[in-house]
Amino acid sequence: QVQLVESGGGLVQSGGSLKLSCKVSGNINGINAVGWYRQAPEKARELVASLIVTSGRRNYADSVKGRFIISRDNAEGTVYLQMNSLKAEDTAVYYCNLEPFYGIDYWGQGTQVTVSP
Repeated sequence: QVQLVESGGGLVQSGGSLKLSCKVSGNINGINAVGWYRQAPEKARELVASLIVTSGRRNYADSVKGRFIISRDNAEGTVYLQMNSLKAEDTAVYYCNLEPFYGIDYWGQGTQVTVSP
C-alpha cells in the first residue's frame, strides 16, 4: 500500500520560510512525476510545483517562481518543498502528489501552512 505523509507545515510570519516534507512508502512501479498542490479556503486546488523524475525538469506556478523549490531525495524516499519569502496569499493546505507511469495518482493527507501578514 502506497502512503504519502506530509509534514513541516505551520504558522509563519510574512517573509519567513518553511520546508515541507513528503515521505513516500510502499511499492510503486515507476514514478513519472512528483508534485505539490495547495488549496486555500473556497478555492480550487492548484499546482504549486512539480518535478518530472526522468528528466529532472521542474515546473512552478507563476505565483511561487523564484520563491519555492521542489526537490527529492531518492535514498530517503522523500519529496521536499522549500518555501521562502512567504506571503499571506500562500496560506493554504498543501498536498503532496505522486503520479505513477500507470494507474491513479497518490495523495497525502495535507499539511496546513498559515502565513500571518
